Amino acid sequence: MGPSGSGKSTLLHLIGGLDAPTDGDVVLGGERLAHLSDDEITIVRRRQVGFVFQFFNLLPTLSAAENVALPLLIDGKRSEDYRGRVDELLDLVGLADRRHHRPDQLSGGEQQRVAIARAFVTNPKIVLADEPTGNLDSRSGTGVLEMLQRMCKELNVTVVMVTHDPRAASYADRVVFLQDGQFVRELFPSDQGLSPQEIMDVMVAL
Repeated sequence: MGPSGSGKSTLLHLIGGLDAPTDGDVVLGGERLAHLSDDEITIVRRRQVGFVFQFFNLLPTLSAAENVALPLLIDGKRSEDYRGRVDELLDLVGLADRRHHRPDQLSGGEQQRVAIARAFVTNPKIVLADEPTGNLDSRSGTGVLEMLQRMCKELNVTVVMVTHDPRAASYADRVVFLQDGQFVRELFPSDQGLSPQEIMDVMVAL
């Protein structure tokens, strides 16, 4: 969390290998990204990092199942090798009965659930979520947050989320506050039993 311009999205881009640091190093899954070629970083990102965006970024001509499978298809996997994985994730996000629907046939909350399933389909080491509830109403947003929390625990994957929403932050095990590109404070909502308002109070006080 942090005000606009504090470095939240930049941090996600650095972790995901989308940007290169001007100083220091990024180590992801034991790989020092600065020591890899562009092609090698692309492979690391494709296989070890999942992404969830505010605006879903689903391909409109593909079904829910095809959108979920897309990272595996790009990685050269055969459809018979990943069909079970796609079905498992669609069931986990509650969309098994919507697998053949295209994005324009799904609600915003359902589209984001497809995007979450896609982010987890490669068994990544980390999932990066940039304002995943920013384009959703309160009810759909709550559903997405509960789902991310559950999948984090059930699939044993680290989720790093950027958010301005203290309600979203209250679902996290750890909240790191950024200001001008620096870590300035951290909270542990789960351990400390913090409410969204208490998180907001800290945010405002920065």
